[in-house]
Amino acid sequence: MARGGFNGFPGGGGRNNMMKQVEKLQKQMEEMQQNLQSQEISASAGGGAVTATVNGNKELISVKIDKEVVDPDDVEMLEDLIVAAINEATRNAEEKMSSQMGKLTGGLNIPGL
Repeated sequence: MARGGFNGFPGGGGRNNMMKQVEKLQKQMEEMQQNLQSQEISASAGGGAVTATVNGNKELISVKIDKEVVDPDDVEMLEDLIVAAINEATRNAEEKMSSQMGKLTGGLNIPGL
């Protein structure tokens, strides 16, 4: 490793120093993931007619449906609104997680994250 460091890892300290930095980053990532898991991210479709909420693991927590949008003669529209709301909430959760990871990793492209 060159003197002066590489991508935020101090140089000249050898493997021991680098391992401490990796362990610190790993701990911060675990804490961030636990924090994200407890967060709820919502999105709506149809002007708020359907709202889906997911957690930081992108697991569906709840779906709220406005009574006005329930039409027995047009079930397909309701199904589409539900899918759209869930997909948007999941995308929002993914973006939030990516943003948080980016802050931690300083833009490093770490496989699996």
